[in-house]
Amino acid sequence: MSKKVYFDYASTTYVSNEVLNEMLPCFNAVYGNANSLHGYGREASNIVDRARDRIKNAIGAQKSNEIYFTSGGTEANNWAIRGIAHAYSEKGKHIIVSKIEHKSVLDACACLEEEGYEVSYLNVDKHGLVNMGELLHLIRKDTILVSIMTVNNEIGTIQNVKAIAKICHDYGVIFHTDASQAVGAVRINVQDMEIDAMTITAHKVYGPKGVGALYLKDGLRIENLIYGGSQERGKRGGTVNVPEIAGFGKAVEIANRDIVVNQQKLKNVREYFLRNVTERIDYVIVNGHPLQKVNGILNLCFEMVDKESLLMLLDIEGVAVSTGSACTANSPLQSHVLKAIGLTDEFANSSIRFSFGKNTTKADLDFAIDALVKCVERLRSISAITKAGRK
Repeated sequence: MSKKVYFDYASTTYVSNEVLNEMLPCFNAVYGNANSLHGYGREASNIVDRARDRIKNAIGAQKSNEIYFTSGGTEANNWAIRGIAHAYSEKGKHIIVSKIEHKSVLDACACLEEEGYEVSYLNVDKHGLVNMGELLHLIRKDTILVSIMTVNNEIGTIQNVKAIAKICHDYGVIFHTDASQAVGAVRINVQDMEIDAMTITAHKVYGPKGVGALYLKDGLRIENLIYGGSQERGKRGGTVNVPEIAGFGKAVEIANRDIVVNQQKLKNVREYFLRNVTERIDYVIVNGHPLQKVNGILNLCFEMVDKESLLMLLDIEGVAVSTGSACTANSPLQSHVLKAIGLTDEFANSSIRFSFGKNTTKADLDFAIDALVKCVERLRSISAITKAGRK
């Protein structure tokens, strides 16, 4: 294999050099416990405070203490859903989420259902946008929380978050959004968008894996996540992960700083890839919204092709892609996202996600397109469903 290309940036990115350089001193030079009162501890604590400020500024939060560090997006989503539900259970036990949320939201809701909470699952249209009228219909007096992701991780559709938040607040309901795929892709301002709670994570924006954050609007109640320490204002005990938090803060700052340049490049990359693929391969369908979408994610259905077989052949050719979220990669079930937007099992079983990075080159794209053409032609030549039999 002479070349390998990576088109799975929506799953995870590499750690950029700027971020790595920010982290390295925290492993062997600034190694104090951030909760210790001596000079070593204060030095580490200052680094954590700086990272918290960077994230606050990047997302437009009012106060740094509205940022709570977690082990990643999954933990932040679980904490938001379960922690807010438990904290406001005296008002009611009704929650609304969309059918295309990340599994960490859906599974947290399933756990709450076992505890006696009621969860309503909001439909989306064929492009992945939530139905506003249905949201209005579902909200009740005992509704305490609505959680709708900002950007879908499989098809890249951008939700009308500000409008959703306004509906929630008109009825006195807390609004949470999973913005793991949104930071660095779209401008986020939690005050302007009226977001009460928001999940972000580092490894989607060229930061380290294993660190994320939950933005929680000042004054909002939430159940403690981990007991046993005063860290994160007593809400999440445990020794602070200074190196990863330092990298996280820097990564988010860079993502916000470079958003215009990066998104223009990713738009060019996406358009070039899609244009050449559709010119050279027949029967290709784009999943997701045609306009209201992020530039870095492209989900394509190749009719008459099995997605798992295509993924494996592309991997052999040196092209890394995915069939959807990495968190459900080992599941035998069809993508709940593609099912929710109305795809048949046949079309969902033929869909692949390509996600691009800020260093993706034209040579990478050309290499991948050639490999894709070769693999699709091979699979269609042996497929039981021929073009002649296509309905």
